[in-house]
Amino acid sequence: MSVNRLPDDEMLAPDAEQALFEALKPAPMPAGRAAMLKSRLLSRVKTARTPRLDTIHAADGKWKPFLPKVAIKVLRREAGTQSYLLRLDPGAILLPHEHPDEEECIVLEGQVRIGDIVASQGDYHLAPKGVDHSAIVSDQGALLFLRGAIPAASQIRWASAGTVAALAPDALKRFLRNW
Repeated sequence: MSVNRLPDDEMLAPDAEQALFEALKPAPMPAGRAAMLKSRLLSRVKTARTPRLDTIHAADGKWKPFLPKVAIKVLRREAGTQSYLLRLDPGAILLPHEHPDEEECIVLEGQVRIGDIVASQGDYHLAPKGVDHSAIVSDQGALLFLRGAIPAASQIRWASAGTVAALAPDALKRFLRNW
């Protein structure tokens, strides 16, 4: 849509524009409607400014399948980062991967192996952005709290020795260790 503009020599003088602007009067609004709009506006402003506490009880939220023997419960999402729980059944494996962003992990229950590291209940683990992460294996099962971005499929090292080792049956693992 084009706007027809007056040539500069046909424009109103600034003082004439100002006089016309000041002569404009807002259309009257019924008092009830004005009060309702003011109330709604003030309510939104108050809500926007007031930080609120957010609690998710253990029984709240939904566990969803994530990987074989792994379930996820997302607690919070914001700008590419999320806080979530992972429940690993005995024998669960999270394949080696690279992190798109820094990820923090606390083992809430059970135990996991991250490469040569063993992390048990109460232990904290940090995976910096861009750092390769060994497979995470839980022999007995575990509950993990994580905060970070979930790696995309393209960040999983599907063809790595760590993936083969993580997925290999125990007999093959023993053979490879002794070889």
